[in-house]
Amino acid sequence: MPKCDVCFRHCEITEGALGFCGARTCKDGLVTAANYGKITSLALDPIEKKPLARFHPGSMILSVGSYGCNLRCPFCQNHEISWSQRAMQFAATAEEITPQELADTALYYKKRGNIGVAFTYNEPLVGWEFIRDTAKLVHENGMKNVIVTNGTASTHILSELAPYIDAMNIDLKGFTDHYYINVLGGDRQMVMEMISDAVRICHVELTTLIVPGENDSENEIREMARWIASLGPLYNGKSGTEVPLHISRFFPRFHMQDRPATSVSLVYRLADAARESLKYVYTGNC
Repeated sequence: MPKCDVCFRHCEITEGALGFCGARTCKDGLVTAANYGKITSLALDPIEKKPLARFHPGSMILSVGSYGCNLRCPFCQNHEISWSQRAMQFAATAEEITPQELADTALYYKKRGNIGVAFTYNEPLVGWEFIRDTAKLVHENGMKNVIVTNGTASTHILSELAPYIDAMNIDLKGFTDHYYINVLGGDRQMVMEMISDAVRICHVELTTLIVPGENDSENEIREMARWIASLGPLYNGKSGTEVPLHISRFFPRFHMQDRPATSVSLVYRLADAARESLKYVYTGNC
């Protein structure tokens, strides 16, 4: 039976069926992206919303999303297109666009300050082939490519995309295996490997959403920040201490409405703890 190699799940997918992410299928005996070119979201956003604080600040970027995700974060703010029941309906109803059409649209909005395309909203790497094909054309237009990802993908996927990607924001959602496995349904080691490789090929910023009672201890954030600081050398010759980290405030969402929003004071305190090891730490949703 054909096996998907995008992430740690290695789904075995029968002809015409879907993998765990809801975005990959088997066609003629080969695993491929069922969501190729299928668009659920398109918006011209400030680059800071990705969030990217140190990559062309003040610019705009055309942000595009499809459907599907290989994690199961119970607080997902984009659950309508990631892994809810509604998200799976997009397989039949999502608008289709070609890589050339998306690259041309990005170029059209250059007059409004657009610098390129950000693949975001759902988990973009479950449909990495569309990213590859589009990003190549975006580069040919002299524009930039950004990926906003949970980082749960095999390193060979990053190698395929490396020639065309200029920046990434990668979620490092916590720093314990317990949290990744039991809350998110993920694999922390795979994410750390992705980050370790990504910082060598493009500009990378990281994001951690602080969920009360889950990943909100100063010790965990200190350990995470020390690991980030140990990365390097980076693609631009800088050290891991210069990888920006965004520490964001949680709000009750989707299936996780059993706790209050993270206190602003806690976010600030954890940011200070991270700054003991990192030069650039930003707070979000405060």
